[in-house]
Amino acid sequence: MNDWKLKRQILKAGSFLLVLCGLLTAYLFYVTAVEGDELASNALNPRNAAARADIVRGSILDDKGRVLAQNRPDGSRSYPMGPSMAAVTGYNGDKIGSAGIEGHANRELLGLTADMTHMGPISQLLQSDRGNDVKLTIDADVQQAAYDGMAGRRGAVVAVDIDTGAVLAMVSSPAYDPNNIESEWQTLSKQEDSPLLNRAVQGLYPPGSTIKPMIADVALTEHVTDPNEVFDCSGVLDVGGGMSIRESHGEVHGRVNLEQAVTESCNVTFGTLGMRLGDEKLKKGFERFGFDREIGGEVLMTKSHFPAFGSLSQGDQAQTAIGQSSLLVTPMHMALLASAFAHDGTIMKPYLIDEVITPGGTVVHKTTPEKWLTATTPEMAKRIDGYMEEVVTKGTGTAARVSGIRVVGKTGTAENPAGKDHAWFIGSAELRDRRIAFAIIIENAGGGGIEAAPIARKMILSLT
Repeated sequence: MNDWKLKRQILKAGSFLLVLCGLLTAYLFYVTAVEGDELASNALNPRNAAARADIVRGSILDDKGRVLAQNRPDGSRSYPMGPSMAAVTGYNGDKIGSAGIEGHANRELLGLTADMTHMGPISQLLQSDRGNDVKLTIDADVQQAAYDGMAGRRGAVVAVDIDTGAVLAMVSSPAYDPNNIESEWQTLSKQEDSPLLNRAVQGLYPPGSTIKPMIADVALTEHVTDPNEVFDCSGVLDVGGGMSIRESHGEVHGRVNLEQAVTESCNVTFGTLGMRLGDEKLKKGFERFGFDREIGGEVLMTKSHFPAFGSLSQGDQAQTAIGQSSLLVTPMHMALLASAFAHDGTIMKPYLIDEVITPGGTVVHKTTPEKWLTATTPEMAKRIDGYMEEVVTKGTGTAARVSGIRVVGKTGTAENPAGKDHAWFIGSAELRDRRIAFAIIIENAGGGGIEAAPIARKMILSLT
């Protein structure tokens, strides 16, 4: 009997050890197969840090091959464009890790392939003494024009190629100088104006009137209005519960159709449409344009913050339709919204890395443009794009006009409970050899047509 009990205890202990071994094996499989790539490319991975000591880190280049980041003789990094390119290049430091392209493309800049990063010490036998160069889609001239246009004011600028999704400019202001990032880290990380935050993809703002082209699309698609309906704008819209929505500066637009309402940015019209649409159709419209999604890859865009659809009052529905309430979006997403109307309803997936090039000049990676989503129909996109052209030719966005170039847009003045209104301008332009879409926001600056639209003009001129 005692022998039997002993054997049973040994069997239990053995079974327990087998279970532990199974769990350990499963965990190791998960770490290597599922989390392996992320851990291998993590900027704080000590194996990468050890590799950095023996490898000349590759350069980061703009779309024309101009240097945006490169190694100094002492192994530290140099950033020729300084703060103007900080939102793109990010930084790389032994004590603070990496961010931006320096972080996302860390493995490529060290010359480590996906297979080599899992090989441990053996990879050092196959490793070149110089990493790969990473060529971006960024155009340094457009980037500098956008940065100069911000003039140190808080906000962001994004410009993308409509047909490919290539990001031509991504500016966040105020910015930091990546050349001095390690010595100034403690100061920068405590500043109230958050220079380390990439406002272009991580900043969340009320879109204000720049959301109205999308609401026009949704209202027409859901058949709660038609292009011929005439709205009577008295300057005030009663939304129930003793609340009302007013036009900015006490304006009265009188009798306007939908196209005129977009051109004049009529709050009464779009507040009315928001109440007609209701929660379900509003939510469906925002989801159709991808506002509930992230992008991933090197464009780490924060998804939007939606109101509590399903329990909104009529007032909140109206406020949402004019870009207020608790709706918050990123500048990157507003540039993609503008691109949808200029590209037959299709939004291309934005990307920053065009090519990865070995020290010998061989292209080992070339990004292939891909569709992100279909937001609307070609017919609807053409209609809304036409409405937005009127904004620039004779509406609130005339400051973005460029002779000989078709520019469309939508201005916005977003109410900000913490201070002065934010100035917005989104739109697109048809150049000789490419089409671009853009979004500009300047925090606490007032009117979008006055403050933000001129920056779009600067970017367009930099491409001509």
